Amino acid sequence: MDITQENAVPKAPERGITPTDLHPDTLAIRTGHHRTPFGEHSEPIVTTSSFVFGSAAEAAAKFSGEADGFIYSRFTNPTVAAFQERLAAMEGAESAIGTASGMSAILATVLSLLSSGDHIVASKSMFGSTVNLFQKLLPRFGITTTWVTLGDPDHWQAAVTSKTRMLFVETPTNPLTELADITALADVAHNADALLVVDNCFCTSALQQPIKLGADLVIHSATKFLDGQGRCVGGAVVGPSRIIDDAIFGYMRSCGPSMSPFNAWVFLKGLETLGLRMQRHCDNAEAIAAWLVTHPKVTRVHYPGLDTHPQHALACRQQARFGPVMSFEIDGGQPEAWQLIDQLNIMSITANLGDAKTTVTHPYTTTHARMDEADRLAVGVNPSLIRLAIGLEHDADLINDLEQALNA
Repeated sequence: MDITQENAVPKAPERGITPTDLHPDTLAIRTGHHRTPFGEHSEPIVTTSSFVFGSAAEAAAKFSGEADGFIYSRFTNPTVAAFQERLAAMEGAESAIGTASGMSAILATVLSLLSSGDHIVASKSMFGSTVNLFQKLLPRFGITTTWVTLGDPDHWQAAVTSKTRMLFVETPTNPLTELADITALADVAHNADALLVVDNCFCTSALQQPIKLGADLVIHSATKFLDGQGRCVGGAVVGPSRIIDDAIFGYMRSCGPSMSPFNAWVFLKGLETLGLRMQRHCDNAEAIAAWLVTHPKVTRVHYPGLDTHPQHALACRQQARFGPVMSFEIDGGQPEAWQLIDQLNIMSITANLGDAKTTVTHPYTTTHARMDEADRLAVGVNPSLIRLAIGLEHDADLINDLEQALNA
């Protein structure tokens, strides 16, 4: 059988899909894939470094931007494009761009939109690597950051200056699951002619859609729940075309922190089950948090689904569910926390999260260890704190594992 492009079977018809008419769970399955002439049902992995042009004039037109089309997989690839289109549809956004990691998504956003002398307002209540990037690396490029209290919009407002170009927030935060009022911070940002960027790693579009709440850009670590099984590393930035396609794409084209086609395909398949998985994650997390608060050796549980969480009402307002991640504190300090972690039989000791497998880590000595000790303690990351990223196992087994470890 001759399977050249010219003699392939006729292209399977594309059915008209209007994203505004469909639920995100449907968009996660039905958008992004534009079938090749072979009519494949599953998205193909297009593993090629470059693309062939029909003529020198066509090559020139595509390189100049006068014609659409794929050029080089560092910045244009069909599998990556499918992931980008699907994720944008799920977030209710115009455009998205895939990156090599969640941290590269943050770096691409900052360096493509800010210049020397510009100012960021952010909270230290977020992932330790993000804090280090803003605090220790960006100042080398003349970009400064003022740190504020996460849940106080007035504090954010007071920190804004004439040079402020971006407000950056992670909500819920890692690892204390603190929340920021996205709508209130959007007002602060837009009144200052600045952008609000929201790291949506813990909730994903299945539980929270920051753009609909007023945010300008959304950051994802695709490594986490978008993948869902801890297989690949990747990231994404989602937002309006005027920012993604005009500004961040240019940075990606020149600097090259690109997502591989294989990773994009894994993330595409992960998106198909995202909504279903997040419901199970949340079911388990809510049951475990409710049990943890009853144990005498647990001194505090940080989880927005609990009535005792200081921002429980805000979580009810801007999230569909309360999320899969929690942290808790126990009697004692680092030795007791380590002993508990080492006693667990089912949960994996690893710093990653968003996996089908429940993971446990000690933030003080792992994910936030590069932060100054005073900064760690100031945001509540203390030696007795343990973070759980709840997986898809049966909740009773996870509770039993925690119980035997706490009682050991």
